[in-house]
Amino acid sequence: MLRLAACVAGIYTCFLTWGYYQEKVSTTPYGQDAIKFKFFIVLNLIQAIFASLIAYVYLLVQRKSLLSPAPTPSLLAKYAQVAVIACVASPFSYAALKHIDYPTMILTKSCKLIPVMLMNIVLYRRKFPLYKYVCVILITLGVSGFMLLAPLDEHKASKKGAVNSSLYGLFLVAINLTLDGVTNSTQDQIFHRFKVSGQQMMCFMNMFMTAFMAGWLLFFGVLHGANSELAMAVQFCKTHPAILQDVALFSICGALGQCFIFYTLEHYGSLSLVTVTVTRKLFTILLSVVAYGHKLNPQQWVMVAVVFSGIGLEAYVKRSEKLAKISTSSEQSTISSTEKLSSGNSTTTTTTTTTTTRQRTTIVAPKKQ
Repeated sequence: MLRLAACVAGIYTCFLTWGYYQEKVSTTPYGQDAIKFKFFIVLNLIQAIFASLIAYVYLLVQRKSLLSPAPTPSLLAKYAQVAVIACVASPFSYAALKHIDYPTMILTKSCKLIPVMLMNIVLYRRKFPLYKYVCVILITLGVSGFMLLAPLDEHKASKKGAVNSSLYGLFLVAINLTLDGVTNSTQDQIFHRFKVSGQQMMCFMNMFMTAFMAGWLLFFGVLHGANSELAMAVQFCKTHPAILQDVALFSICGALGQCFIFYTLEHYGSLSLVTVTVTRKLFTILLSVVAYGHKLNPQQWVMVAVVFSGIGLEAYVKRSEKLAKISTSSEQSTISSTEKLSSGNSTTTTTTTTTTTRQRTTIVAPKKQ
């Protein structure tokens, strides 16, 4: 219980801090010239480097090998596939922040169930239990209400197309969610098929991401020279050195948070992890509102509650189903053990009876002579 509490504290501490610095780096102007950092491939590259290093150190501390079992070509190909999808997904999230605020993005990214269900219904004609449709309706109403009830300041209200801009931001988040869903399903396939540990997955995935993004930046660095993203990011850091600390803390907190997540997943299961991450996102919204002065009216807080009630309903039903399966499995195992024990006793009795009969036959036989 103490270890679980430590995991929860670690996830909260790391990801609340990570969220704070993510919003700061991506939305806050730096310096007297008030310029924003817009080089998000460089930002993701730095985070991938930190994550791969911390995952490797974690493996060393746990006395586990990165190459045991030895990765096969098919496993490496899967790692590369996950890394490519993750590299493509992340920029959509940062691009969305140009059109929606950070609390809206976090709230929308909590709704992974919606794109997953839509894709299954449209592409595969799948049907779902009633409670999933209820969850989707609650989440959709909550996010829509949160957006529609948002207070619009005079500056935004005077801008033409403010509503269209917000819808475009939601569209970008939806793309990010869809790609995240593909990433998660591919990771599940890797765990099921290749039996690797979470830390091995984390290390290899981030190493591939580092290689892909570094190659991309170097290629366009040679192509565009001083106008490339890498060159402009380096120049930004020279003129605004305060961002270096923010980027470092953002990357370290994200990497350490991943370690806590994989540890929790390995030792306590996905249900405990879902509960922790869902509540963490709620506190991330609260921290963003307090730290950066976002204004949410009472109606918006009601919509936040509606969204998290839908997410909570899904988590509760899944937990109940999981516990029911565990209970059924335990009962079947007990019945099976009892049957084996009864069968063993019956066999022993039969063997003893047969042996006794043979002994009697041996004793009686001489009298016939």
